[in-house]
Amino acid sequence: MTKAWGAYERAAAAARITVRELDGIAELQRAEQVLGRIWGVSDNPPLGSELMLAMRKAEGYVAGAFDTADGPGGELVGVCVGFHSVPAARTMHSHIAGVVPEMAGRHAGFALKLHQRAWCLERGITLVEWTFDPLVARNAYFNLGKLGARGAEYLTDFYGSMADGINDAEDASDRILVHWDLDSPEVAAACDGHPARVADVDDGSWVEVPRDIEALRISDPAQAREWRTKVREQLLSGLESGRVAGFDRDKGYLLTGTNREEGIE
Repeated sequence: MTKAWGAYERAAAAARITVRELDGIAELQRAEQVLGRIWGVSDNPPLGSELMLAMRKAEGYVAGAFDTADGPGGELVGVCVGFHSVPAARTMHSHIAGVVPEMAGRHAGFALKLHQRAWCLERGITLVEWTFDPLVARNAYFNLGKLGARGAEYLTDFYGSMADGINDAEDASDRILVHWDLDSPEVAAACDGHPARVADVDDGSWVEVPRDIEALRISDPAQAREWRTKVREQLLSGLESGRVAGFDRDKGYLLTGTNREEGIE
């Protein structure tokens, strides 16, 4: 067993789940239903079983997390899907990943991503990329902190208007594209449960984000959209001369290589 698979096995055992590739239309239809539930759009899931079947046939990554807390053969509680990117032989774009709310606190999402990492490395894929909403602090910490990925690009209104249980149809769908360098020492350490700490870094600038943008979108949509504009301006400005090097739950995004006189903090 490689170190990557060992890291997955430990994470899966701690989360009391098992992750495996999904097979057959029945399992993929269940995955479609789970994704619809996670995104709050049961009547219009974000990814259909037919497309997942095609991705599976094209040797893409289509996997599910199963709750084994009560024994083997448990319920499907999470889904992760990725397809090959450019260059196709060494890069994967992770299109969607999610875990049902009932699994909160068990770190099932972490184990799911570690399974994806081990699967990719076994096939010579060394880079995985995906996007996430920069205003969602918990996702920023998960991606940049816990997994050790790094921000590569800011994508303004990437998907256009999105009306589901997570996104606000009246807000722009800005995204950060992250690169997950699967065999780097930093990522390997993070996957072993030792992510790098950025809170004490003193040679960068910080971009604050709201603690719970999803709650704010409900209580004060106008203020939520103001946060979108503020964070977009600061990150775009910072990325002109630097990079997103990490995320801290209290301080926000760490930008390094930026000009402090530009007023990023």
